[in-house]
Amino acid sequence: MRYSSPSPEDLQRLKNELGRTGEEMAELFGVAGGQQWRKYTGGAQPREMAPQMLFFGAARLVLSDEELSRVLDRMRAIGAEIELSAQATDTPAL
Repeated sequence: MRYSSPSPEDLQRLKNELGRTGEEMAELFGVAGGQQWRKYTGGAQPREMAPQMLFFGAARLVLSDEELSRVLDRMRAIGAEIELSAQATDTPAL
């Protein structure tokens, strides 16, 4: 797989287009919180977003609730414990 991370400007533009807060973007992409999200959108050395993080966020934006449930059910069948609406400290991280 060849992958190039979105730029910090790309991620900030997405945040603006969605009208979401940093905390909401962190939740969407499975990041610990708004402070962590900001590390992808700025600073002296912004982080590059890993492809699996981008895939997870994009999937949550485009899949229907039913489709997303099917994926989560498959993850559970493999052995994961996951609850998207839970706080990161409540359940194991994705």
